[in-house]
Amino acid sequence: MIPMRCLSSLLLLAGIMPATAQVVSDPYLAAWSPSMSAGGPSFHDQTLRMVVHASVGGTTLRLHLSNLRSSTPLLVGKVSLAAQDHGAVEVGDSQHAVTVAQTATFTIPAGAEVVSDPIPMSVEAGQNLLVSLYLPRATEASTWHSDAFDTTYQAESDHADDIDDGAYGKSTTSWYYVSGLDVRTDASGAVVAFGDSITDGFDTPHGAYARWPDDLARRLAENQQPMGVVDAGIGGNRVLSDVPNLFQGVSAIKRFRHDALDQAGARTVILMEGINDIGNDAGPDDTPLTAQAMIDGYRQLIAKAHGAGLRILGGTMLPFKGAGYYSPARDAIRQACNQWIRHSGAFDGVVDFERAVRDPSDHQVLRPKYDSGDHLHPNAAGMQAMASAVDLRLLH
Repeated sequence: MIPMRCLSSLLLLAGIMPATAQVVSDPYLAAWSPSMSAGGPSFHDQTLRMVVHASVGGTTLRLHLSNLRSSTPLLVGKVSLAAQDHGAVEVGDSQHAVTVAQTATFTIPAGAEVVSDPIPMSVEAGQNLLVSLYLPRATEASTWHSDAFDTTYQAESDHADDIDDGAYGKSTTSWYYVSGLDVRTDASGAVVAFGDSITDGFDTPHGAYARWPDDLARRLAENQQPMGVVDAGIGGNRVLSDVPNLFQGVSAIKRFRHDALDQAGARTVILMEGINDIGNDAGPDDTPLTAQAMIDGYRQLIAKAHGAGLRILGGTMLPFKGAGYYSPARDAIRQACNQWIRHSGAFDGVVDFERAVRDPSDHQVLRPKYDSGDHLHPNAAGMQAMASAVDLRLLH
């Protein structure tokens, strides 16, 4: 049997990143990295062309490809990276072949990820890139991010080298297998926005990059303080328990190290999660939820962040009166947790998202101009208000 430390070294040499591996003195910075879940669709002899929106600019790039949530090995026939002109059309002469361990065709083991070789290409903050992934062999359920709020283009057979969009006749609104973009840059670290569908940007306009982490990245750039901003939100995710629906993911406690702490250059995590635990009365081990159980979960995440040398900011949960799973008893748990977040001193700082978007005349509901209509998720204006609530000094 190969010892775990030796196995990790062998995987790193092959470009494969086990979930527990961390690279010391990594010169790269995470610019984009959606959290991945299990249970996506399968593919066979198809090319997927996906949009990657860089939160920060840099020179020399690398991609992360993930088979982390799948149960069978994944054969990757070809990968290319290019600047997006529009839709599935690439900017001419911008395409680069992507290799892993100097190989264009490779297999990712079940439960593993790979990191590409350095790609000699530059990207600007807010620029879109196109990743084309050819999958020649039938896959099982894919590792994916269901709610991309962006367009993924699909072609039959190998069209990874195409510059135009003629073969890309189908589209979806999810990302598959592509789990990260890192850049070399002089920006001062990365911020990880960790949460549920509110952080994931539920019901924001497709392709508008109007999630609050997107708005935060733009604020940082406008203030001459550029940082990588990673959106590690998953719709329906909970802090304390896994969700039976696979695409909503394993619990925050289980995925926190991989999705937040292991991001290249990560310095600070902004945590806002718990409303799905509350709305589903989902306490640990199928018990009714209490405020103390939620607080204990937050303490675990704080300890994990501090153990990895990262700062963690606590985000207060938004009001949800009028939403389908609201009740006065459930809201009492939310309010008790928010009071603890504000006043316990357990976090390294606080972002009072609730105060930023609540109705001044009724603190239990979203302000109408920020309500997407379901009384739970903010609209684009609400997302901007959330981003504006972050004191940038807390990130530096």
